[in-house]
Amino acid sequence: MPFTTIRGDITKLESDAIVNAANTGLQMGGGVCGAIFIAAGVAKLQAACDKLSPIKTGEAVITPGFDLPAKYVIHTAGPVYDHRNREQSEQYLRDAYSNSLKLAVENDCRSIAFPLISSGIYGYPKDEALQVATSVIQDFLAGHDIDVTLVLFGKP
Repeated sequence: MPFTTIRGDITKLESDAIVNAANTGLQMGGGVCGAIFIAAGVAKLQAACDKLSPIKTGEAVITPGFDLPAKYVIHTAGPVYDHRNREQSEQYLRDAYSNSLKLAVENDCRSIAFPLISSGIYGYPKDEALQVATSVIQDFLAGHDIDVTLVLFGKP
């Protein structure tokens, strides 16, 4: 199935689901997370998240998209990058992508859009984060029928 990478604003995409790079408390944060909350409607999205929190690093949960063009928001908590334990950081990041993809398929989504999880304030090196994302997504697409878009924001 199609896997594309674009530069843009994930909150504007018409996709069945978009992924929020969330914190484990599912609280409104900054960056992409803050933009998603604002576009969805802060009060509505926070109320939905409060019913599902907390989550563990690598887990994923789903809420309605509310005022977004997307039907759903899948919230996943990526790892805070730890260069001393790169293997664990990578496994948590892999889990964040794969659990989000599984949740999308379980909810009959035909399309999903991801930000580059953990590559902002969580400090995951962008090139390594991109390699993990691409690997997990391509492996998943070998056995599933879903369109995946990786949305990069800002400069490379």
